Amino acid sequence: MTEQKNKNQELGATQENTYTPEDIEKNKTMAGLAYLLFFLPLIACPESRYAKFHANQALLLLITGIVGNVILGIIPVIGWMLMPIFGIGVLILGIMGLVNGFGGKAKQLPLIGKFTIIK
Repeated sequence: MTEQKNKNQELGATQENTYTPEDIEKNKTMAGLAYLLFFLPLIACPESRYAKFHANQALLLLITGIVGNVILGIIPVIGWMLMPIFGIGVLILGIMGLVNGFGGKAKQLPLIGKFTIIK
């Protein structure tokens, strides 16, 4: 069990370290702007792995926000009351992504960041 945890931690550590410092420094702005328009880094710098990572995180956030609002909108009263709380949660995740993107960090967003849509 401990060996499996160590292997998973090593894989996570190597995944964060696969981005070159030059790539991160060159594409920080695009990575941060991905949380406003997720496809912007895919158009502006399609070769950057760092920008693609943040574009993927932003797309996951967008999908989560849309699906969550639709589901909560369908549920009468309780869903409608939870919708603002959900919106604040999505806003917080978006701000975390912006800070990570502009800051040169390749951290996954909590809860939703482990999925990969854009490779």
